[in-house]
Amino acid sequence: MGAFCQLRGAAFLRQVSAGLETALRGHHSLGVSPQLLRSQGFVDGRWVSAASSFPVLDPATGKELAKVSDCGAREAQDAVRAAHKAFQSWKCQTAKERSGLLRKWFDLLIQHKEDLAKLITAECGKPLKESLGEIAYSAAFLEWFSEEARRVYGDVVSPAAKDRRILLIKQPVGVASIITPWNFPSAMITRKVGAALAAGCTVVVKPAEDTPLSALALAELATQAGIPPGVFNVVPCSREKTPSVGEVLCTDPLVRKVSFTGSTATGKILLKHAAGTVKRVSMELGGHAPFIVFDSADVDKAVAGAMASKFRNSGQTCVCSNRFLVQSGIHDAFVEKLGKAMDAELRVGHGFEPTTTQGPLINIRAAEKVEHQIKDAVSQGATIIRGGKRLEGSFMQPTLLANVTTDMLCTSEETFGPLVPVLNQIWRVAENLEVGMVGVNEGLLSTPEASFGGVKQSGLGREGSKYGIDEYLDVKYMCFGGLTL
Repeated sequence: MGAFCQLRGAAFLRQVSAGLETALRGHHSLGVSPQLLRSQGFVDGRWVSAASSFPVLDPATGKELAKVSDCGAREAQDAVRAAHKAFQSWKCQTAKERSGLLRKWFDLLIQHKEDLAKLITAECGKPLKESLGEIAYSAAFLEWFSEEARRVYGDVVSPAAKDRRILLIKQPVGVASIITPWNFPSAMITRKVGAALAAGCTVVVKPAEDTPLSALALAELATQAGIPPGVFNVVPCSREKTPSVGEVLCTDPLVRKVSFTGSTATGKILLKHAAGTVKRVSMELGGHAPFIVFDSADVDKAVAGAMASKFRNSGQTCVCSNRFLVQSGIHDAFVEKLGKAMDAELRVGHGFEPTTTQGPLINIRAAEKVEHQIKDAVSQGATIIRGGKRLEGSFMQPTLLANVTTDMLCTSEETFGPLVPVLNQIWRVAENLEVGMVGVNEGLLSTPEASFGGVKQSGLGREGSKYGIDEYLDVKYMCFGGLTL
């Protein structure tokens, strides 16, 4: 099997390299409506410039796509004040009114889905087909929460005393800071913002520095939908200004809620900031998801699930399987069939090329991390079955490793790249697995109707589903005494 794998791996490398060179030589024009290609911050319903700007790059070519206003602490404070002012009237709108505006925003996302998908592919690198899928996913959260807005119910509780009644009512918490990642630059915003606006909160969004264009396009469409000034604000900023902007958004006393998706390390910093004023927080942090294959599994279905789970967005999703734990009786067959599936289905290239399934990683640092994990594994005895090479810029070959042990970095750190480390295991799985979400015979887990979140250091709180809106609501307690009933 070793000689076979080495031969196929060499062919795979030649195929990937040739396809990548062809794709990167091509000229890829954005072709996006100028109305949606925004480069300024968005505060209180106005497009605002900052003292400086930062470049947004195409991760496939390294070429500059746009220069965007580099907002700092002052702009963040202005956005918080605008959101707080707007909250006084937005919370008083009826649920039906808020629902209608969210529905209009949803309709506009669907109407402009091609342009929005192009922005995602340009700044994030994912294949255009995946970007179109993200826009559908992104819009679905606005649709879902436009419906949930009218289903925020209180309750009446009967206490022990006969002449008393307890009334529980739900009210919006106030201004919410929304700090989002680059891997889903549209959907991670609508999943949080849809719930917040439906509840009656106002928001300040800080998008990832790699992917601000999608957030700014959403701001333009929010305005077109009729969402009032100050309800939805966006403060893009560079990596250098991110700490100061993040600190404002987590410490300003006018902010009552912080929602963050990103690394566990950054989440811990934001939690410390938010603790000073005891803000409510939602944290969707790093994961280390295992993909478990038992001897009794259908190998073909297991391979199909592995392909779907691992290689979406080139392995750059928080629910991508990170470790593949395969029972010894099925191990060899699984590895062989997975390698063949990679040969047949994966094509590395620019996201605008129609045959591409694997775009670049978001930046050079991301590619270096995956390359380091591969070298570490090989140095400790792992075998490269497919791929294993760093390509031009931030491109990585999709890589399959066998003879992996738990001492290797790829089994103890989140990878966020197209690397499949397979461990040959003999074990028993307990029923009380400590996980936030489980997919059984299913590699794709997230949908607006389902609760999304992690456990332990992987997260705090829930997004999506009927519970997502509760993250932005306070429950007020009122006790009435002296009643004759």
